[in-house]
Amino acid sequence: MLIRHLPFLRSVLAHSLVSFGGPQAHLGMMFKSFVHKTPYVTEKELMEYNTLCQLLPGGSSTQTLTLIGYKRGGVPLAMLTLLVWIFPASTIMGGFSFLLPFLNQQKFGVGLFRFIPSMAAGFLVFTILRLFPLAIRNTITWIIMGAGLVVTVFLFGRPWLIPVLLIAGGIATNFSSKRIPQIDEKPKQIRWWNFWLFGIIFFVAGLLSETARTHNWPERKPLNLFENTYRLGSLVFGGGQVLLPMMYEQWSVRPNTVREKNPNVLQIDQQDFYMGMGLVQAVPGPLFSFASFTGGLALKKEGPGMQFLGCLIGTFAVFLPGTLLVLFFFPIWHNLKKYAVVYRSLEGINATIVGILIASTFYISRDISLLENNTTGWVSFMVLVGTVLLLRFTKIISPLIVAICLLLGYFL
Repeated sequence: MLIRHLPFLRSVLAHSLVSFGGPQAHLGMMFKSFVHKTPYVTEKELMEYNTLCQLLPGGSSTQTLTLIGYKRGGVPLAMLTLLVWIFPASTIMGGFSFLLPFLNQQKFGVGLFRFIPSMAAGFLVFTILRLFPLAIRNTITWIIMGAGLVVTVFLFGRPWLIPVLLIAGGIATNFSSKRIPQIDEKPKQIRWWNFWLFGIIFFVAGLLSETARTHNWPERKPLNLFENTYRLGSLVFGGGQVLLPMMYEQWSVRPNTVREKNPNVLQIDQQDFYMGMGLVQAVPGPLFSFASFTGGLALKKEGPGMQFLGCLIGTFAVFLPGTLLVLFFFPIWHNLKKYAVVYRSLEGINATIVGILIASTFYISRDISLLENNTTGWVSFMVLVGTVLLLRFTKIISPLIVAICLLLGYFL
C-alpha cells in the first residue's frame, strides 16, 4: 500500500513545505495540488471535506488532508498523510524551542517573508474564483454569501464565529424544500468507537493530570502538558489563529494567578511566547505546530531529554483530538448526506464559506502595503495578481510560486 501511494505522499510533503497563510490559503493550494495537478479528489469532494472540518474543533487544513488520505487508502493512509503533513512544521517549531536563546540574540531578515501575505491573499482569491460558480447559484446563496462576508469582516477571529455562520447558512437554505426533495433511504449503522475513544482520553487525561497535580507526582508535568494541550486541541474552533491566544492564556497569563496554590504550574515566559508566535507565522504547514514549540518550552527546565519529550507530547496531543473526531464524523457525514435536509444545508454552508473566504482576503490584505506608492506596495500588488494568474492559467506548481516570493523578499 505504501509503495502504491508514494506519489500521493510526496504531494502531501511538497504541500507541507509551501503552505503559508493559514487554513483559507491552504485550501487554495489543495485545489492546485490535489484537484487540478493530480485529481486525487474532485472539487466537490474537497469542498465537502472542508465543510465538515470547519464544523469540528481542530485544525481544518490538517483534518481535510487527513480525509483525502482516508478516502484513498483508509485509516492507515490517513495516519501516514497526517504524519507527513505535520512533520516539517512540527520539527521546525520544536527545534526553535531549543534555539530560542540564540534566536533572541539575532536580528532576523524578516524581509524574506514580506511578500508571503500577498501570495496567501492570491491563493485566497484563486480559491474564491474556483468556488464561486459552484456555490453561488441563486438568490438565497447570494444573500447568505453577503451576510457571511459582512459578519466575518466585523467579527473576524472570534472562536465561535465560523461554526455559527455555517450552521446559520445551513438553516437558511432549508426554509424551502422545492429545489431538493427528500428521497427515503435507510440509515446505516454508526460506529461509535472513535467518538468514545476521544471522550475516554479527554476524561482520563483530565483525571490523571489533576491527581498528579494534587499528589505532586514526579511525572506530573508531562501529564499536565498532555492534558492541557489535548483539551485545547479539543475545544478550539477557527484554526491556529484562535489556538494561539488560548495557549497564551493557559501558559503565560493563567500561571501568574494560580502560582500561590500551584507553585509547580507549567509556565512559558511571555517574551518567549511572543517570539514563537512570530516564528510560526513564517513556517509553512499547520499553525497547530505551535504546540511543538510550547511543549518544548513547558518542560525546558527539566533538561534536554524532557524538553524533547515535551515537543513530542505537544505535537501528539494537539493533533489527536481533531483526528479522532473527523474520522468519526466522516462516515456519519456520508450517511447524513442521504437526507435532503442535510443536502440542502450544504448549499447554504458552501455559500457561507465563500463569504468567509472573501472576508479572510480582506483581513490578510490589512498587512499588505498594496496602496503605498513605493516599491514594496507595487511589488505586493503584483505578487497578489501574479499568484492568481499563475494558478488560474498555468500549470506552475505551488512550491515555485513560494520560492519566487521568498526570493523577491530577499533581494528587494
